[in-house]
Amino acid sequence: MRPEDVALLRVPGSVTLRGDLLLTDVARPDLEADSYRGGVVRVPTDGAEPRPWTTGERDTAPRISPDGRWVAFLRDKQLHVMPADGGEARRVTDLPGGAGAPVWAPDSRRVAFAARVPEQGRYGIEGAPEADSEAPRRITDLRYRMDGVGFLLDRVQQLFVVDVLDDEAPRQLTTSDFDLTAPSWTPDGEHVLVYGVRQSGDSPSVHDDVYAVRAAGGPLTVALHGMGEIISMSAAEGRIFLISSEFSGRGAEPRPGSLWVADFDPAGSPQPPRLLTDPRTVDCEGTLVVTAEGVLVQVRNRGAVELRRVPLDADRALLADLPLIAGERAVVKAFTEDAGRIAAVIATPESAGEVVLVGTDVKTDFGADLRAAGILAPREIHGTAPDGYPVHGWVVLPEGEGPHPVILSVHGGPFMYYGWGLFDEAQVYASAGYAVVLANPRGSAGYGYEHGMAIVNKLGTVDADDVLALLDAALDLPECDADRVGVMGGSYGGFMTSWLSAHHGHRFRAAWSERAVNAWDSFVGSSDIGWWFADVYCGPDPDAQRAVSPLTYADKIRIPFAVVHSEQDWRCPLEQAQRMFVALKRNGVAAELLVFPGEGHELTRSGRPAHRRQRFDAVLEWWGRHLPKSQGGESIGTEHR
Repeated sequence: MRPEDVALLRVPGSVTLRGDLLLTDVARPDLEADSYRGGVVRVPTDGAEPRPWTTGERDTAPRISPDGRWVAFLRDKQLHVMPADGGEARRVTDLPGGAGAPVWAPDSRRVAFAARVPEQGRYGIEGAPEADSEAPRRITDLRYRMDGVGFLLDRVQQLFVVDVLDDEAPRQLTTSDFDLTAPSWTPDGEHVLVYGVRQSGDSPSVHDDVYAVRAAGGPLTVALHGMGEIISMSAAEGRIFLISSEFSGRGAEPRPGSLWVADFDPAGSPQPPRLLTDPRTVDCEGTLVVTAEGVLVQVRNRGAVELRRVPLDADRALLADLPLIAGERAVVKAFTEDAGRIAAVIATPESAGEVVLVGTDVKTDFGADLRAAGILAPREIHGTAPDGYPVHGWVVLPEGEGPHPVILSVHGGPFMYYGWGLFDEAQVYASAGYAVVLANPRGSAGYGYEHGMAIVNKLGTVDADDVLALLDAALDLPECDADRVGVMGGSYGGFMTSWLSAHHGHRFRAAWSERAVNAWDSFVGSSDIGWWFADVYCGPDPDAQRAVSPLTYADKIRIPFAVVHSEQDWRCPLEQAQRMFVALKRNGVAAELLVFPGEGHELTRSGRPAHRRQRFDAVLEWWGRHLPKSQGGESIGTEHR
């Protein structure tokens, strides 16, 4: 895969199924237009080739009504509806902030959705001035902005309901001063449930609660007090099912997502939720679907995201007790269920996602063009840390015997993971001749409770040991050259790149540190999550934060160092890059600062297609200078042990 091959990516998003109608939305980067194109595609259940279902260039989030007669979807962020048997799409909304994904009511007439409502005089609504001429913002809450979204308090996300079979305008059901997310109907169609951050007189936290509002209108009430951050939710048979972490304090500790259930009584007080899955072994993410046979959930498991079924009467069920439906050595990215049949979007090492009708031969081939361009299979490897802890990961090897130069790549998070899905970055670097090492060190998700919590107040200790242990396992392979090694990563991976460069720099020829946390003291006040995230991982003591800040040890970095950042990154703000770059240049290091205009923290995943390609070109140019693919030239001459 070459940098320009990002244009060959075909990525299905959501999936919806009723009867023989199976729909998905497929997006692709368009390098010429420097935008993302996409439309709704029908996947025939008889095995025929998929074909376009809508004609728009940016159609997403298709949802088939419960009676199978209608399809709601978003076109250019506005809600549209069309007959399921074909016909013209009709626009239902014309909201200045666009509409969120549609959720059908049981009556197949009403649709609920969340949408941001701009404050008068802002964001280009009628009569508003240019952005630079808007009035100042008065901010009173620490939760006032979010990377990739922007300021929150002057365009709060509210709940709407619209009868799509009439010509009436959408009705705004809420006027809250905090965001409401992911609406879900009760089976009787009388209430809509949403979740949002807890409202109380206590200090700010990231705990979520579930709220209820009558579909006919009325006050917003608390339906369930959450145990942590809510990931997804669904109402069924007088109960609320939700995937949520559990933690105390105001910060979200890196704890697994668990499946919970609680009774819903719209006239009574909120009931405490009960655990259905064991948080020590089951780590849920994504959505959930309640069926008569159990609750379908996505479970992170050693780099896979598996679809498993949880019995409705489960009591802290262990992972081994949950039937595996799909996703072994793969990543289930989305799924749906209809009358006992399950359709899913599943990513594999050779595809960014295919729509599969589970238990049948129906499977798309959206990844065909990318495979034709060249995809390299990852090899699973294992290492052992100095304390005996087992480390799991992969190496993606170039073609040819080698030995090849090696790039140690560290993922973000840290409570994230490298997995069994297609990773475009590893493919581009390996296709260019580099062996790419991908580790899931302690602190990663999908390996149990203790694994994820192991680096709380221990950053730069066992996590550094683990990534180096997996690097050693890769360097034992004859295809890998221990004398030509570089290190790179983004976000937490950028932190780890800076940390390793300062503390283990003799092992690397050069470093590429991207959107990194380099100084926790300023991160606390400048990041959208800094006010709680630093306390969770470092503790609130400023001395402790400085002790685990790579900037503190910048004088120990001697290798060539690329500092890479996005101008509009609010998760790890640009000042984190600027401070490190200045420190390195003052110390005489061969450092470079590369800044991408207009991008946020998600540049490598959802940034402008042109910037994604330019970044790939810059990465390969950097490694071409500092990590030669030939064995000529001066060797660093260090042992890899």
